[in-house]
Amino acid sequence: MKKGRILFTAILLLCLCGEVLAQAAPAHPGGRRKLVAILDFDYATVHSGVAAIFGQDIDIGKGITDLLVTRLVKDGTYRVIERKALDKILAEQNFSNSDRANPSSAAKLGKLLGVDAIIVGSITQFGNDTKDTKVGGGGGGFGGFGIGGFSHKKSKAIVQVDARVVNIDTGEILVVSEGKGESSRESTSMLGGGSNWHGFGGGAVDFGSSDFQSTIIGEAVKAAVDQMTTGLITDAGKVEARTIVVEGLVAAVEGKTIVLNIGAKTGIKVGDKLSIERVSREIKDPATGKVIRRLSAQIGTIEITDVDDISAVGNLVTGVGVKVGDLAKTVTQ
Repeated sequence: MKKGRILFTAILLLCLCGEVLAQAAPAHPGGRRKLVAILDFDYATVHSGVAAIFGQDIDIGKGITDLLVTRLVKDGTYRVIERKALDKILAEQNFSNSDRANPSSAAKLGKLLGVDAIIVGSITQFGNDTKDTKVGGGGGGFGGFGIGGFSHKKSKAIVQVDARVVNIDTGEILVVSEGKGESSRESTSMLGGGSNWHGFGGGAVDFGSSDFQSTIIGEAVKAAVDQMTTGLITDAGKVEARTIVVEGLVAAVEGKTIVLNIGAKTGIKVGDKLSIERVSREIKDPATGKVIRRLSAQIGTIEITDVDDISAVGNLVTGVGVKVGDLAKTVTQ
């Protein structure tokens, strides 16, 4: 019995110590995590090689981006904006594939998305290390000399990628990270080496699937993205968290639905919480008559659910009696 009590006491003390350490240790010593958006990587320079490997055009830029997003989300150093929100802005702005690696275009998108920075990238090598091997193959899956088949000698797969983190206010490139991956095995096909590979459909390949990563090109892709991701995480301190003061007015009230006269152009985004305040007095500059300060009291809070360029819609979370003309303000986090 005595041994049982001692063991129980020891376990309890360990649990309590663990809880205290967890509470004492800040999750992110450098402040809040930076919010980034990641554009699909540009693969124009390797386009012909991609078609040779897969037998058709595959958007490998999207595949690389999906892998990078997964790695960064799992690590937790950055927050990454949802794909759905990004695609919506891209469609509204008629963003073309040719703009994928353009820092200037990316910076403009970043402002609309309300992120701290935006990541663009390029795929500069995607294929084999054997220059004189003849490309062959056809059909919809791998078998013998199927898609990506090389008719003479075995070769390793090599993939090289680079990412650039862009300041959305200045267009300045803050961080550059490169990744190069090489398969540890050789094969007569870039899609060889994977016993579970069963081809593809719909013009897409899931780069994160174990089937693809078991091929030699998949092995090289994984190594390249892992190396690039490590560089982005290591240099995260070079990316500053933007503090955006958002202030506007209530334009309409429908029950608990509140419409504001400010939108994405001010930096407001879905998920932001704003304080709704009623102005009791305006202080004016006696020389110019310009309002220099408003005295107000909070009457409620709203959470933004939809945003366009010039307006935003939110749900009333706390408070009652919100009226048209009330002040809406916050610091976007």
